[in-house]
Amino acid sequence: MTKLRSQTNTIREIPENAAGGVLHIDLDALASNWRILRGNAGGVDTAAVVKANAYGIGIEQAVPALAHAGCRTFFVAHLSEAIRARAVASDAAIYVLNGLLPGTGPTYAEFDLRPVLGSLEEIGEWAAFSRAQDQKLKAAIHVDTGMNRLGLTVPQGLTLKDSSELKDFETALLMSHFVSAEESDNPLNIQQIEAFQAVKASLPGITASLANSSGIFLKEKPHFDLARPGYALYGGNPTPDRDNPMRAVVGLEGRIAQLRWVEADHTVGYNGRWLALTRRRIATLSVGYADGYPRSSSARGKSGDELLAGMALVAGQPCPFAGNVSMDLITVDVTDVPETQVKRGDTVTLIGGDLTVDEVGRRAGTIGYEILTNLGSRYARAYRGGEG
Repeated sequence: MTKLRSQTNTIREIPENAAGGVLHIDLDALASNWRILRGNAGGVDTAAVVKANAYGIGIEQAVPALAHAGCRTFFVAHLSEAIRARAVASDAAIYVLNGLLPGTGPTYAEFDLRPVLGSLEEIGEWAAFSRAQDQKLKAAIHVDTGMNRLGLTVPQGLTLKDSSELKDFETALLMSHFVSAEESDNPLNIQQIEAFQAVKASLPGITASLANSSGIFLKEKPHFDLARPGYALYGGNPTPDRDNPMRAVVGLEGRIAQLRWVEADHTVGYNGRWLALTRRRIATLSVGYADGYPRSSSARGKSGDELLAGMALVAGQPCPFAGNVSMDLITVDVTDVPETQVKRGDTVTLIGGDLTVDEVGRRAGTIGYEILTNLGSRYARAYRGGEG
């Protein structure tokens, strides 16, 4: 029986041997990663992006751990996430990246939250709301320098210096977002930095932020006044062309529900997409795509094929998936593991060691971001460290 924190930050007892999978989350590593990133950002103020339930590890656990490490500014995507963050960080600055939805001003004011304004319409609405409250409420302004999703255009940003509406509220932050900072030699990085510098120069005295996780490591050092890492905090590699400077935060174990021998010329899993050419021993794990493990990790072909597909570490030995990942189960070929080293009820590693979140993403044909943010609610969650 292990003490685990639930998503509401309460303590509950969960018997790990009753869980199909156990998610291990190292909050001390999370705090350490924040310090590493702050150091690489030249010591400038460093925020933390905790959207998507803190990339799957839990807002209620991640935010206090980061705050204890010294983080004072947080970014989320949705207003509902910001309210959760506020509940565990009473004094922090909390920004909502997806902007000001119509009519949500009162909620922002009630919880002392800051919208990231990404259009002239949003700026107008926030200015009107601030006037109505007779307060200079705080917000960020987002200028799009190349992503073409949210944000004012650069020409619009350059005209803000003449806007009377900016006098009605406090512009606490000017920000933009890199398109390809993980590609250190991508010429778009320089273009974005120059465009952002131009807008910043037209609005002197406003705190500026451009660098995400990978942006912190660019040779141009576009750190400005505030860095805002996300993925790297959780152990993802912000420098894909180099060794990962971050500590692993997440580990995932799946429990073996059954072991069986499959005879030659028999298939495994839905639609018979994987064929045993020789007699194979198959371990069935009590984890599946309903738990957030991607179906695209399925192994389709024949035993012995060199497939870019899912992998598990069984008794420390890499073992390939066999067949389709199903809703609640994953089948793994453990033939090469001595029978005495694997039995029903054992746990095997699905994330951990050489199976980093980036490697798991690569094997699933996706990115580690998706692996982290899809982490399911059925796992027993074992948190380590992070106490204030």
